Amino acid sequence: MSERTAEEKAAELTALRAALAAEHAAVYGYGVVGGRIREGRRTEAKAAYDAHRARRDALVREVRDLGGTPVAASAAYALPFAVPDSAAAVRLAAELEDRVAGVYSDLVRASTEGVRGTATEALREAAVRAVRWRGGSVPFPGLAERAATPTASATPTA
Repeated sequence: MSERTAEEKAAELTALRAALAAEHAAVYGYGVVGGRIREGRRTEAKAAYDAHRARRDALVREVRDLGGTPVAASAAYALPFAVPDSAAAVRLAAELEDRVAGVYSDLVRASTEGVRGTATEALREAAVRAVRWRGGSVPFPGLAERAATPTASATPTA
């Protein structure tokens, strides 16, 4: 395998930082989901919250290992829509997973070897969780071309 260029390494670090930002937003979003979701789906929401926290923590280490500075979580994030009830919480959970899948798709493209394998696993996990929340699948999870909303992480509020 040939040596990676500085530009390729920088692209991987940028994609890792974007994935970290998306995980911060997902952790925040699942806090909202957990507060609105009906009792029967609370365990599923807690499992997703824990999975995103674990991915977030692993990404912090990965960014540091590559000599980068991890992006910090924002104090709050703007949600894509109001979440007044359990049905909206389920829609938010699916949206969070779609957004996370999008940034992991970008990381798969920008990375090599071990990071690519981890990103592929995270993309698969997000896609499976999205299917569970949505009740159906979408073709090519993680591709912005098929989504009505951008795959970037939720927008921080002021």
